[in-house]
Amino acid sequence: MTLLVTGSSGWLGRYVVPMLRLRGQPVIGMDVVPSERTDVVGSVVDRALVGRVFSENDITGVIHAGALHKPDIARHSPQAFIDTNVTGTLNLLDAAAAVQAPFVFTSTTSLMISQALRDELYDRTVWLDEDYGPLAPRNIYGVTKLAAEGLCRQCHLTRGLNVVVLRTARFFPEEDDTTRTLSGPNLKTNELLNRRASVQDMARAHLAALDKAADVGFGLYIVSAPTPFSKTDRVMLHRDAQKVIAGYLPDARRVYAQKGWSLPKTIGRVYDGSRITRELGFTYETTFADALNAAMRGLASPLVHDADYVSPQVAHATG
Repeated sequence: MTLLVTGSSGWLGRYVVPMLRLRGQPVIGMDVVPSERTDVVGSVVDRALVGRVFSENDITGVIHAGALHKPDIARHSPQAFIDTNVTGTLNLLDAAAAVQAPFVFTSTTSLMISQALRDELYDRTVWLDEDYGPLAPRNIYGVTKLAAEGLCRQCHLTRGLNVVVLRTARFFPEEDDTTRTLSGPNLKTNELLNRRASVQDMARAHLAALDKAADVGFGLYIVSAPTPFSKTDRVMLHRDAQKVIAGYLPDARRVYAQKGWSLPKTIGRVYDGSRITRELGFTYETTFADALNAAMRGLASPLVHDADYVSPQVAHATG
């Protein structure tokens, strides 16, 4: 079984490809940027190239992680997003359907965030699970990812392709480009409460999805570290998140004070990543409690933070 991994030179590919190879899986990496994990340098927009990759390598499974992302909005046109994220996905789906190769699509929780959600115009924390809707993405990134999800569903319905869509929460290593109020490690640890997973868990979720695709048929799952909160906490999380956190994790305030960190005062939304555990048996290895315990013991954080990280695509374009 030879697997095709798109986006093999990227941050997620850096973990997915070695994990697959470690378990003896033949892998063909494809990316627009060369790397030691990339065997085919080229774009999924090139339909003929996609066809050759499938025919010449007998591809029997796909993890489609290659895409233009939210930071790329500043560098690429809306048409480029449509070409890569929509047309590129369609090219891969067509090739995979022709040989019935199970397909895992890397989507994003970002497509669930309307402008109202982004501006936190609600009187309580919004609980986001796979049934939340209607969806109104606020930018071209979310629009094209949602369209690609629709193509995945349609390909399953009309051509019988086994497809699993993973809406990934945050897992990037660099600084948040929308805020500088907290240090990167502080912010990332906070986000494990409601909107982040470790990159290792993200990679492991993709492998689990591929393994279970034939059993699922079509599945859509949020991937975000287990939250300690419940839906009944939504009003208080919005009013006084630190009080709620203290109720679940009494050591958090003391440990944060020792590190000079700040807990969130309010939490606008929570991603519920529990369905993938219930239905696929996937187990997260990194939670907020794990990060807090590491801090208490003076150990390295289980989260990867790299303030100097630059995506391979940007580095290649500017280098």
